[in-house]
Amino acid sequence: MSDFNPEKLSVKLIPPATFSQPVERRKYTLTHSDSTGELFLDIGYVYNYTAINLKMRDEVVAEWKKDSHGRLSLVGIAYVDGGEFSQQVAGTRFNIFKKEMATALNGIIYGDRPFYINYPSLVDAPIFIYYVSVYPQYRQVAFYGTPRHFLNQSI
Repeated sequence: MSDFNPEKLSVKLIPPATFSQPVERRKYTLTHSDSTGELFLDIGYVYNYTAINLKMRDEVVAEWKKDSHGRLSLVGIAYVDGGEFSQQVAGTRFNIFKKEMATALNGIIYGDRPFYINYPSLVDAPIFIYYVSVYPQYRQVAFYGTPRHFLNQSI
């Protein structure tokens, strides 16, 4: 993925989703092409599982969720491993996800810019990414700031 280039981002709304609905449980599926550097963002009520390469598992999925206080956060998942990879391979995958997460989040947030026009308060909502792994050192939750940070970077 490397540096974010808005010209290499394709965005698709999965009906009945629009740039204003849904809010809570709004789901993002971000995939990419290693060969072209293109990013593909699907936005909907559901994840686009057909876009996910089940062998590579290098997608980033995220959704808007309410916490116990009713505040919305953008919560994402990076699938490092489920035990199918060696610890060394899982470590490599984890490092790649960490290195590329800013690019992925730029794609998700930039690709849904009209949504933030409809819900400007969400520009300051927290972003959390869960790194999923059977290895404790790679199983983490990371805070990535707010959409405002990524909108400022990509515009």
